[in-house]
Amino acid sequence: MSNRAVLEVIALDEEDAVAAQAGGADRLELVTDMAADGLTPSRTGFAAIRAAVDIPLRVMLRLTDGFAAGDIDALVARATELREAGADEFVLGFLTPDGDADLVAVERLITVLDGCRWTFHRAIDRTPDRDALRKQLADLPGLDTYLTAGSPTGVDDGLPVLLAEAARAGEPGYEPQILVGGGLRLDHLPQLRTAGLSAFHIGGAARPNGWTSPVSPEAVRVWREALDA
Repeated sequence: MSNRAVLEVIALDEEDAVAAQAGGADRLELVTDMAADGLTPSRTGFAAIRAAVDIPLRVMLRLTDGFAAGDIDALVARATELREAGADEFVLGFLTPDGDADLVAVERLITVLDGCRWTFHRAIDRTPDRDALRKQLADLPGLDTYLTAGSPTGVDDGLPVLLAEAARAGEPGYEPQILVGGGLRLDHLPQLRTAGLSAFHIGGAARPNGWTSPVSPEAVRVWREALDA
């Protein structure tokens, strides 16, 4: 069985997707509108990307910036459309005003997802009690990944948390894979890999010329080679 580390890259469109796959990405996170930190793509946008590449696609479920669910009926409708279009992996995560997991919103969505695998995204970095949040979500079907920097301010500040959570892998609430992302740099990789972490998420790092430019396959390849070294 392969020990290859997972490299997930944010893709906004087909051009990004093709470039990321060419550079060695294992999986894509599909979003629109990075000015709002990544929102749900359209059904047609998903279909175009699905037709362009053959690696797994995780589709963002979020209609507004931030970590509140907002119009959950509208979000359920969009999730239903995407499932009908063939989407089978997702990214989501919502908090209550107190910073707890919004179980009402999450459970409504995963009912529509009907067993699909999904990532709880960086909302975990905004909760006051990460351990409690993990325990709240522990029994939900399909949850196999947490996207986290360990801190709302990024991996630099979150390294101690990431290392501590990696050491708890397999404990109740800590079974899902940690996908490290949010201010992640190449120089973080040796310490993270030594701790046993094996999944990494990049967005801006795949775009040396900024978010107004497409993904660079060369930039992705640098990460692929660093992870494979």
